[in-house]
Amino acid sequence: MAAVTVALTNYISSDIIKELVWRPRPCRDAAIAHQVRFIVEYCPQSSSFTSSHAVNHFGMAAFIYLTGRNLFGKWLQLFFLWAFIVIYAQVYVGVHYPLDVLCGAVVGMLTGYLTASIFNKRVGFTIFDNHPTPVS
Repeated sequence: MAAVTVALTNYISSDIIKELVWRPRPCRDAAIAHQVRFIVEYCPQSSSFTSSHAVNHFGMAAFIYLTGRNLFGKWLQLFFLWAFIVIYAQVYVGVHYPLDVLCGAVVGMLTGYLTASIFNKRVGFTIFDNHPTPVS
């Protein structure tokens, strides 16, 4: 299901949303080019909305947290910090607007929640559940 999460988040962002909502990246927008300091020379041609990095990383962070929290506890919240650092870097270097990464984070978390829910209902780590079921 982790691989399904990655495939699904990438498909939703790259093949659905970016095709429906075309927005030039900050590094390609001539109207603001004089106001922005670009850190990297690489600037993709694809649409800026939504950030696929944000969707993918927050989708995986949500999936990992929701499937493994009974086993590892709150330590898995660090995956959200990792995802935030990734999206902050995307804005910092000038390849995404803040709204691109924020919306990407929301789409990713919703997708990760969906795949984690399916995983937890079908397989899950029930032997590590904090609430044992009564034995009859």
